[in-house]
Amino acid sequence: MRITDLLLPESIALRADAASKEEAMETLIALMKKSGAVTDLSQYRKDVWKREEEGTTGIGEGIAIPHAKSSAVKRAALCAMTVPAGVEFQALDGMPSKLFFLIAAPDTAADTHLEVLSRLSTLLMDGAFREKLLSAETPEEFLEAIDRQEREKYGEPSEKEAGAAPKRSEEDGGYEILAVTACPTGIAHTYMAAESLEQKAAQMGLSFKVETDGSGGAKNLLTAEEIRRARCIIIAADRDVEMERFDGKPVLRVKVADGIHRPEELLRQAVEGNAPVYHGRGEGSRAPAERESAGRRIYKHLMNGVSHMLPFVIGGGILIALAFLLDDYTIDPANFGSNTPVAAFFKSVGDAAFGFMLPVLAGFIAMSIGDRPALAVGFVGGALANAGGSGFLGALLAGFLAGYLVLLLRRIFDRLPASLEGIKPVLLYPVLGILIIGAAIVWLVNPPVSALNEMISQGLTTMGESSRIVAGILLGGMMSIDMGGPINKAAYVFGTASLVNAAGNAIASPFMAAVMAGGMVPPLAIALCTTFFPNRFTKKDRQSGLTNYIMGLSFITEGAIPFAAADPLRVIPACAVGSAVAGGLSMAFGCALRAPHGGLFVLSVVEHPLWYLGAVVVGAVVGALILAALKKPVKERI
Repeated sequence: MRITDLLLPESIALRADAASKEEAMETLIALMKKSGAVTDLSQYRKDVWKREEEGTTGIGEGIAIPHAKSSAVKRAALCAMTVPAGVEFQALDGMPSKLFFLIAAPDTAADTHLEVLSRLSTLLMDGAFREKLLSAETPEEFLEAIDRQEREKYGEPSEKEAGAAPKRSEEDGGYEILAVTACPTGIAHTYMAAESLEQKAAQMGLSFKVETDGSGGAKNLLTAEEIRRARCIIIAADRDVEMERFDGKPVLRVKVADGIHRPEELLRQAVEGNAPVYHGRGEGSRAPAERESAGRRIYKHLMNGVSHMLPFVIGGGILIALAFLLDDYTIDPANFGSNTPVAAFFKSVGDAAFGFMLPVLAGFIAMSIGDRPALAVGFVGGALANAGGSGFLGALLAGFLAGYLVLLLRRIFDRLPASLEGIKPVLLYPVLGILIIGAAIVWLVNPPVSALNEMISQGLTTMGESSRIVAGILLGGMMSIDMGGPINKAAYVFGTASLVNAAGNAIASPFMAAVMAGGMVPPLAIALCTTFFPNRFTKKDRQSGLTNYIMGLSFITEGAIPFAAADPLRVIPACAVGSAVAGGLSMAFGCALRAPHGGLFVLSVVEHPLWYLGAVVVGAVVGALILAALKKPVKERI
């Protein structure tokens, strides 16, 4: 479909006057009426503005391409306008827009508007071509410039898009670019990266599909046929994803944060073919660690364990907290949590879930390193570490030892005859792996690490008040530095580890309380600031700020990420100070927490709940005031 087939001379306005975005859009909609493609102008106007509210169509370089699929459109059409003085259109690069195209497409399954958007975007990348359009004296000259550019780029009309890359869509079973997003917890970053990539792909006119590997399992799964036909696959993940299906395809592997903050760069790299071809290893489903630093590999292995551990920690921890909530302390203080039948039930189920925490952590760290054969070896190592008193630290060591042990065994067994290939994963790896890891944990890891745990436990018990407050300030502040990233996860993992004592029993932890207080502050601080200092935010930001009340009270720190990404130099310091205040006050007030998650919903099982709530409120208010002081009033954009 050629641009000149959709654009009529009467639908072109040159050197128009438009003082605002609204005037520009209304002029374009009026021009679209002249095309004869719109049956209900009012409905079409609603659909165009609805699309614009989802995100600006000002693509930068002085170009804006509003578009919408609408039931009020009977055939695809275009209109165009030039505004030499420029219009503030909230473009991605902040530049005024001077060259406008409005796309109308029928509300059918076909993505006609994306095809037109793709072709227009490609043509308009040429700066000289844009200047020709802006300097055109008549609509006919404007159309002639487009026709000449299309012929140079795509060939003569009779050649049916000669030279154009084949477009794919869901209808014919394929997409140009595929992606998989996954973060350690599978809650926020997974879907933020997917949305960011999807929006940018639509702006670039790319047919695109993304699989989200979230906490509830993988959604929007990529099919074998889609993978076969795709030009490139983007893996934006901070933990392992299924990779063997991509064998022989160009695969671009990056952090999940890159999917959020660098979508255009990733998509361009994928389209231009600048991605290495992935070759699977045949035995497992994990990606090789090519081009990754040692620190990055260790982080990914650790996060693979943590992401699989969290459901056991959160589910078991909250059930244990409910057991204390439902129990009667006066019956038998020494048996608090199991005095009544209902409380005992919750406690036993929660303890069972909690009991899997360390084996799961070690098992999936090992699997990240050594694939499926390492899973059982890691599980056993983690269980032995838990039983032997080395606890969380011992399980970490067990996971890494098990993973690299299986890699060593694999290298040794590669020398065996091919006829023995089938017995390796079912006999050789588990028997020798479990035997060796058992000996290593029982005799080498447990004795020193359990002694270290005991020393740490005694040190924390006897820690002076000032030292505990400093620890609370540090842990609280860490929760706000990268809001779900490595620093945040390090503090959270430390907090959850402190919920279990050296004997393996669940306890109320002041460190977990400080961690959760610090994690609740960022979204609450932003919500308060948008409410009481609205002139610091746009209308869209103020609307988004309201949802942060719920996220903050639920201990979902990631609610602050969109604001931090848009203005990191102001948002992150303000939130970090507020979180540090909350963590320090929580420690100073002697608060302790038995649950690893839940926010306001587990307040009843916090020791000194009112003081704890006060610590969170003070931290949020401090963060909001600092943010208001750092941000300047903004000019409202409609």
